[in-house]
Amino acid sequence: MSEVLTGAQAIIRSLENLGVTDVFGLPGGAILPTYDPLMDSKKIRHILVRHEQGAGHAAEGYASASGKLGVCIATSGPGATNLVTAIADAHMDSVPLLAITGQVGSKLIGTDAFQEADIVGITMPITKHSFLVTRAEDIPETIAAAVLIATTGRPGPVLVDVTKDAQVSKAEFVWPPKVELPGYKPVTKPHGKQIQAAAALIGESKKPVLYVGGGVVRSGASASLLKLAELTGAPVVTTLMARGAFPDSHPLNLGMPGMHGTVPAVTSLQKSDLLIALGARFDDRVTGDLKSFAPEAKVIHVDIDPAEIGKIRFADVPIVGDANEVITELNLELQKQPKADLNEWWAFLDNLRARYPLGYTPADDGKLSPQYVIERIGELSGPEAIFAAGVGQHQMWSAQFIKYERPNAWLNSGGAGTMGYSVPAAMGAKVAQPDRLVWSIDGDGCFQMTNQELATCAINNIPIKVAIINNSSLGMVRQWQTLFYNERYSNTDLHTGTDALMIPDFVKLAEAYGCLGIRVEKEEDIDKAIKLAIETNDRPVVIDFIVSRDAMVWPMVAAGVSNDEVKYARDAAPIWDNEE
Repeated sequence: MSEVLTGAQAIIRSLENLGVTDVFGLPGGAILPTYDPLMDSKKIRHILVRHEQGAGHAAEGYASASGKLGVCIATSGPGATNLVTAIADAHMDSVPLLAITGQVGSKLIGTDAFQEADIVGITMPITKHSFLVTRAEDIPETIAAAVLIATTGRPGPVLVDVTKDAQVSKAEFVWPPKVELPGYKPVTKPHGKQIQAAAALIGESKKPVLYVGGGVVRSGASASLLKLAELTGAPVVTTLMARGAFPDSHPLNLGMPGMHGTVPAVTSLQKSDLLIALGARFDDRVTGDLKSFAPEAKVIHVDIDPAEIGKIRFADVPIVGDANEVITELNLELQKQPKADLNEWWAFLDNLRARYPLGYTPADDGKLSPQYVIERIGELSGPEAIFAAGVGQHQMWSAQFIKYERPNAWLNSGGAGTMGYSVPAAMGAKVAQPDRLVWSIDGDGCFQMTNQELATCAINNIPIKVAIINNSSLGMVRQWQTLFYNERYSNTDLHTGTDALMIPDFVKLAEAYGCLGIRVEKEEDIDKAIKLAIETNDRPVVIDFIVSRDAMVWPMVAAGVSNDEVKYARDAAPIWDNEE
């Protein structure tokens, strides 16, 4: 069945037909024609943000919490460029995102017209694809193609830029459109011989490690992974992007590897003879100095993106495919062979677990210990909650001290490290999962970048909880200045909570945005404040936790050095200086 619609109507109808129910956006001149039929839609809820970056991160949080497509809309020029950070973030972390932007009229393109920006050119390196649409009749096919690209293969962001004249003019609306994408054929099913080769390597291994990345979460492979781990008896490490992919309570879980990973997780990779990399990309924050990373290990590398395999580390057995499908077939193959004896390997690892448990030194300056605050948030909220972190020390403590038992419970900006991610991402997650408790765990620096979205939350009845881990500074930068720059604290003091200035007063700011504002300065008040936040669901809640600025994230592997140099505390020697 076909009918004649304007291009703007075709955009809305296409989104409705594709099952989109929520979009985050901010109108402006070049996208205004699309906002008119959006007002009439009975199927799509539009949430008006206060900044386009907030729309992008909200769409990311929506997608990451639900596994569905996130959608954001902006106008041309600065509206579109304000989406760029969120688009880049989604690209780094493989988040399925559709960004729709308005563009000046097609005859004005290239003339430096008012609010013109070549957003297709700007975003081409940070999207799976970027489309420019100049004809109304091309809109249904383009929107359908964009959604297909964003949600299949390795998920990621796709941008559709629509000129104003394409939105205004009329054309026959044909649905479903014929989508032809020559050359785009993601491989999901693995090659049988590679599965056999992987199973053979696993059978021979004495010191295997399941190195689990965010691809396991994106592919919904957690149940298959659990079966694989129990079939092999191999230790599991979950990267920053994979926290929750494998239950923290499981005895095979060694925790998070990398720059601030647990000692057992970091060391297991270094000492292993076989890395089974599942949806992981050998990021520099995991490998440290690449030349010395896991020197004795062979590699089975599973990834849906063939470009990732062999990019950083040679793969002895490369397997291109969807993580869930690959792990499922590998499990079937492994059931045909006896389970390897890993008792000696586990004796070594269990000794590390006993000697180097994850912990922290309580603050001695009268301020709260940030690790304890975050630990209590996790314990009082439980595993069904969603936790969206900003970037920096509080992000690492949230990854370390909250126990994750399920996928999609932990949201963060892993690859791009985007300050300002947390509040809008939590907002998007709450829209996607309204029945779950959703926390934004943020720093006082990150919070000031996107806290205007609290207005969006208050007006739209999106009662997120925000925990500001307020050390009155750019904490992770300050930690590096302490360790590597002779305690020369150049431009890292924020004056938000540990001195007389307190600019801004976060409690007053929260109240101005229609939220409940709470300040906590004593340890005995922590639980009471968290419980009050959890019980308050008629508005967002902001808790300003005044924490020690001298608290640091440990363990730590300094940037660019070997993982063998992992240190447990500031003045401690590298662990292996004492062990060997």
